Amino acid sequence: MYEGPIQELIDELGRLPGVGPKSAQRIAFHILQTDKADVVKLAEALTTVAEKVRFCDICFNIAEEATCRVCRDPRRDHTTICVVEEPKDVGAIERTREFRGLYHVLGGAISPIDHVGPGDLHIRELLTRLADGTVTEIILATDPNLEGEATATFITRLLADTDVTVSRLASGLPVGGDLEYADEVTLGRAFSGRRRVSQGA
Repeated sequence: MYEGPIQELIDELGRLPGVGPKSAQRIAFHILQTDKADVVKLAEALTTVAEKVRFCDICFNIAEEATCRVCRDPRRDHTTICVVEEPKDVGAIERTREFRGLYHVLGGAISPIDHVGPGDLHIRELLTRLADGTVTEIILATDPNLEGEATATFITRLLADTDVTVSRLASGLPVGGDLEYADEVTLGRAFSGRRRVSQGA
């Protein structure tokens, strides 16, 4: 519809999740009307993220170094790992201040319709982290929807014959919702009242 750089910007913005053609166009024209210094700051922030931010070698949370701040923190409880779908879920849980263990980010959830299977997630790496026997509990904090439940069930079955206790976040989180949008109180209560899925052998 438009020519040159503005159309390229609209096209790129339209590729972002939750941004449709009209929203992309509205954002593009907002950027055009914004002070040039602010636009440059935005561009620099995007470049910095692309160049410096990576995924933790241990848990796959976002990090600026080889390992994230949670994995580097000696005060965390190394006997408990909370399994989540995305790095944004780590932030949601950290805001509750209810959990002091470690995390493991799967990088998604099992979804046959989207052609995402167990092999596409960081499940193998999770099993590797359990090999030395330090971890005694796995808390499954996948989203309370069909894909999240399928993923939690799959991991529970994988760990059925191990000595690791597997628990799932308790009620309080709405079915069909995303962990990212849960408020701190609801998410905190879900952690406090998590239910056991299996007992370590």
